[in-house]
Amino acid sequence: MNNQPNIYKNKKPVFFFLFPAFLFLALYLFYPFFKNIINSFQIIKDLGAPAKGWNDPIYKNYAKLFTDKNMAIAMKNTLIMIVVTLLGQVGIALILSLMVDNIKRGAKFFRIVYFFPIVVSATALGLLFNLIFLYDKGMLNQFLGMFGVTELTDWKDSAHAMVTMMVPVMWQYVGFYFIILLTGLNNISDELYESASIDGATAWQRVRYISLPLLHNVICTCSVLAVTGALKVFDLPWTMLPNGMPMGETWLTGTYMYYWAFQGKDIDYSCTVAIVIVVLGILLSKVVNMIFKEKDY
Repeated sequence: MNNQPNIYKNKKPVFFFLFPAFLFLALYLFYPFFKNIINSFQIIKDLGAPAKGWNDPIYKNYAKLFTDKNMAIAMKNTLIMIVVTLLGQVGIALILSLMVDNIKRGAKFFRIVYFFPIVVSATALGLLFNLIFLYDKGMLNQFLGMFGVTELTDWKDSAHAMVTMMVPVMWQYVGFYFIILLTGLNNISDELYESASIDGATAWQRVRYISLPLLHNVICTCSVLAVTGALKVFDLPWTMLPNGMPMGETWLTGTYMYYWAFQGKDIDYSCTVAIVIVVLGILLSKVVNMIFKEKDY
């Protein structure tokens, strides 16, 4: 029988060490969030300026959301971005991780190559892709010209702007989910694959009946991160297509919130858009969790 005292019975040291973390969250997360809610009901026209009173009616900004055409565009584009993120980022990352996990040589090389885009800042990537998609002397148009396509394409016009914006966003974060999924695959015991091979299972059957089921919870986590991340996408789209170019057709909730805070000079409405982003993030993450439903194996 173990007669040593249980050091975990005294909870006071635990609260002592957790207090700084709770204080940090209270100051830099909870207080700004609740202050943001209050600001959405007030009149604030300049960043950092005091409120000039309450809106009349008090729900004025929330009513404006339903009549704001640009907000409707931002919501539509953000939902498209969520689908592109789930299929493009998580989907491609899953395929790449399965491929790298099944190769004998060069696995470390591919890990570095696929993860590299996440290391580069989004602003630098935005400038890079601006050079690629330039109408005149852009790399893409020059590449097409090598194959006899003489007519230049404006990749930032109304017909192509959304694709031009979403391709680099999708490309940037594939490596992030690739690493998470590859780590999940590495945690699956090799004995399961060996037993399946002895029983005559093909490579596809091993992926279908072993890898994918055991990756279920990891895929669920990646999906939640992808959905919430798509709602906050800002830096790369703003670098490439500021102010919803062209003609306000590429607004996202993140870029639209930034516009009203720093250019539109309507801080209270920017706070309202920010609250919409938070609410959507909570609701959509719940929906994703309900769809995937984490399992115990």
